Amino acid sequence: MLEGKAVIGETDMMQTMQQDALDLAAKALDFFDVTEATQIARFIKKEFDTTHGPGWQCIVGTDFGSFVTHCYGCFIHFHVGSLAILLFRGSAAPDTVHQPKQFPVPALESVKA
Repeated sequence: MLEGKAVIGETDMMQTMQQDALDLAAKALDFFDVTEATQIARFIKKEFDTTHGPGWQCIVGTDFGSFVTHCYGCFIHFHVGSLAILLFRGSAAPDTVHQPKQFPVPALESVKA
């Protein structure tokens, strides 16, 4: 396990969900070496998908940038030592979520015979 206390950078998660994320990160670091960032990310993502529903994304590493769209209340970025963890549930743009594509309907004209 990577020694050190988790330090939350940014989050909009409820406290209980934040704690789940921190607990899962600690558990992942018990199972995997700090150099196995992909395995750590996979573990956290799959556990969050199971516990909190599908659609979670997890990025783990020591040096990365990000710019993501996420669901409200489903974002946390924190560090454990030098390891950064970004966990979020992805979100589509508001105008494309569950809306079928709209096609123009031609106006109908009545014709008198």
